Amino acid sequence: MRVIPAIDIRGGKAVRLVEGDFARETIYADDPVAVATAHAEAGARFLHVVDLDAAVGRGDNLEVLHRIVAETPMEVQVAGGIRDEAMARSWLDAGASIVVMGTIAVRDPETFGRVARAFPGQVAAALDLKDGHPAVSGWTATEALNLTTVLGRWAPLPLAAVILTSVDRDGTLAGPDLVALRRALGVTTQPITYSGGIASLDDLRAIAAEGATAAIVGKAIYEGRFDVAAALGAV
Repeated sequence: MRVIPAIDIRGGKAVRLVEGDFARETIYADDPVAVATAHAEAGARFLHVVDLDAAVGRGDNLEVLHRIVAETPMEVQVAGGIRDEAMARSWLDAGASIVVMGTIAVRDPETFGRVARAFPGQVAAALDLKDGHPAVSGWTATEALNLTTVLGRWAPLPLAAVILTSVDRDGTLAGPDLVALRRALGVTTQPITYSGGIASLDDLRAIAAEGATAAIVGKAIYEGRFDVAAALGAV
């Protein structure tokens, strides 16, 4: 299983939210590029970067994200505010390995399907679960759909991954939602990346044992629960 460090960027800084709540933000670094470089030096081959401002439509952090993509040797998957084929193409042309789409993937599956087919293996779908329903628009709203319905819509697409995030656990260090992960793995053959609540190396081992192909880790690394090298060695 791959371990993918995460950098969420808001106002040009590396931050983490608790349960997707923008009012419960912790700033961990003023220079996200330096954080990305440190992850690469620790042995990370992949990186997950989220533009939180773009996700909610309140500006963007394009310059910082472009620097991370251009200046680090990792394969970078970019998320936040990617809403159409042109935006997806621009990031892939800039050097991103994967573009992640959430709001459009849930709300407009036809558009999402066209983008996924245009860039096979380079588009990931974000399934952010909040109270059991998909959260969209930077986790500020939810859709009245269930996990099975959403994954069924994406089943025929040539996706790089489905990124399953338990928003209720994200940033809490309360442990992963293995029940949701198990449900997702039971209804789709798409590769699943899990995110949310990871606090220990044992959590990573449990996610790997369930069958996830990757895990995204943010707060646990910032808080010193384990480092990138230990995480890579554990799985």
